[in-house]
Amino acid sequence: MQAKQSGFTLIELVVVIVILGILSAVALPKFINLSGEAAQAAAQGVAGAISSATAINYAARKASATAGAGPILSCANANTNIATLLSGGLPAGYTITAGAGCTDGNTDTCTVTNTNVTPNRTASAVIVCVSP
Repeated sequence: MQAKQSGFTLIELVVVIVILGILSAVALPKFINLSGEAAQAAAQGVAGAISSATAINYAARKASATAGAGPILSCANANTNIATLLSGGLPAGYTITAGAGCTDGNTDTCTVTNTNVTPNRTASAVIVCVSP
């Protein structure tokens, strides 16, 4: 009586290797450039945090003249007050480019740049201005 052998045939192994090769050829290009998308998402996250922080600052200043981070009349002014607006301050490697400036209760659009990557990634932050 012969012992029954179990295992994969050479054909089955070749088919699996071919399928894995096709999958890797299709999937790898999708994962190669994820760092650029992650850097863009990070810039958008910081821009969103700045937008939210200035809106909260505006509400706090309107509720009480001494609350909040103080007056913000442009993105350049927000850049100096950013440490008090964001918990931990502006992350390292990010810059804010000033917009046109605005008056109390109006908005200004700033450009937040993530300089941690090449090429740099940018996102827009809409700040709510509040006068002294």
